[in-house]
Amino acid sequence: MELIPAIDLIDGKCVRLYQGDYTQETVYAEDPVEVALRWENLGASRIHIVDLDGARSGNPDNLTVVERIVSAVQVPVQMGGGVRTLDTARCILDTGIHRVMLGTVAVRDPQIVHEVCAQFGSEAVVVAVDSKDGQVAVSGWTSASQIQATDLVASMVEAGVQTFLCTDISRDGTLSGPNYDLMHGLVQVAGKGIIAAGGIASIQHLQRLTDIGVGAAVIGKALYTADIDLHEAVATIGGCNRPC
Repeated sequence: MELIPAIDLIDGKCVRLYQGDYTQETVYAEDPVEVALRWENLGASRIHIVDLDGARSGNPDNLTVVERIVSAVQVPVQMGGGVRTLDTARCILDTGIHRVMLGTVAVRDPQIVHEVCAQFGSEAVVVAVDSKDGQVAVSGWTSASQIQATDLVASMVEAGVQTFLCTDISRDGTLSGPNYDLMHGLVQVAGKGIIAAGGIASIQHLQRLTDIGVGAAVIGKALYTADIDLHEAVATIGGCNRPC
């Protein structure tokens, strides 16, 4: 299983939110570039970036910082947050980002997902499925939809999407453990294309996700609090860290 460290951006700083709540923000680093280089040096084969300002506003606000990260690291970078048009996806991919993440637009205007896949290839697309109690949330987790996470993944698989970042909002930033039932159900739909996120706090959590069949995991708060040592985790989970 591929282990992907997360860098969440607000006002150009590396932060973490608790359960997606913008009022519960912790700043972990003033310079996200240094953080990205640290994760790369510890064995990350990919970096995960979310522009939280962009997720809320609907337009990426931290592209200058993202460009600095892409220029500094040698590993591929995936990014999301406020990507809701074909032109925005193109702009982000032009910075050198390898995979662009589409979340809100997959619910509100799925045709955009089709267009991005058609123009840039499905390998350049990740659909972010953020859910609470099984239902998908949008607009930086500030608004709920009536769509079930499994239904959204199934419809996007039909559209040609191969990779899905699946986050249980109620567990994100809590270190309380992943929602294994949710991840198991999503694996039944998309197999190794599922990237798990939310609540991961130990190598044991990662091992259980591997056993379920998840292809990758995004690790956030647990790295910043040192609950998980990335170097140790990479060495333990399969003995390597490569894209699945």
